[in-house]
Amino acid sequence: MAFPEPKPRGPELPQKRVKTLDCGQGAVRAVRFNVDGNYCLTCGSDKTLKLWNPLRGTLLRTYSGHGYEVLDAAGSFDNSSLCSGGGDKAVVLWDVASGQVVRKFRGHAGKVNTVQFNEEATVILSGSIDSSIRCWDCRSRRPEPVQTLDEARDGISSVKVSDHEILAGSVDGRVRRYDLRMGQLFSDYVGSPITCTCFSRDGQCTLVSSLDSTLRLLDKDTGELLGEYTGHKNQEYKLDCCLSERDTHVVSCSEDGKVYFWDLVEGALALALPVGPGVVQSLSYHPLEPCLLTAVGGSVHCWREEAYEAEGGTG
Repeated sequence: MAFPEPKPRGPELPQKRVKTLDCGQGAVRAVRFNVDGNYCLTCGSDKTLKLWNPLRGTLLRTYSGHGYEVLDAAGSFDNSSLCSGGGDKAVVLWDVASGQVVRKFRGHAGKVNTVQFNEEATVILSGSIDSSIRCWDCRSRRPEPVQTLDEARDGISSVKVSDHEILAGSVDGRVRRYDLRMGQLFSDYVGSPITCTCFSRDGQCTLVSSLDSTLRLLDKDTGELLGEYTGHKNQEYKLDCCLSERDTHVVSCSEDGKVYFWDLVEGALALALPVGPGVVQSLSYHPLEPCLLTAVGGSVHCWREEAYEAEGGTG
């Protein structure tokens, strides 16, 4: 007879602060893990982008070239390139190793809220308050975008990309999913201005946060409402949300200085993590481990599970 499988451990939530980065770049507008979770990017109101090893707390490089505050950034799958967007309406492609600007794409009529690479890092997608998503070819010398998606009736707050889809949230209260294989656009009306959207890790669901202080989990294919998560405060600012590394918890920034974790299935609040005074503007969840980065003011905090022991003590 076979022995029963050992019961898998319950998910651990990152609630022990193990490192603080004083970023020295004004207000940190966004913090983003790279693809493997070993490094992170911070976007500063002082026009700089910085690359860190967050668990060690070491600054690796500073990228200067934006004309106004940097609002979002992303790393390529192979860690060779970065892209960023900001208040100067520009989308910038960077070489990680040299710190140099490779290309600067202009064409948006307002600040760029959100940037993403496609899977192969051949195209940058940018979403702007000008209500458009623009697709820029990293390998081409052409100055204009290869495609412009302008279905939104108000600013684009969030863009995410899968291997064949673009997910976009807009201030017009709609989540739009462009299926590039089918050549189709699917739209779900939430009603309140959308601040952040993301895919679940298994690709079956989309998570949407909006300015009615509510997060909603939608079935990606049918648009059916699977869950609602409340208790945090989000009425004014564009705040990040995400799912934990195993899709067990919904995670959101809040305007009351905390990060909120809900059980995805039950919908119950699991943890309200006090992060700092003021608005928790941005967060990023590690792709594989219970590790969270949060941005408040000019600092980024790195959080791990209670059992975590840092090499060489905590910082």
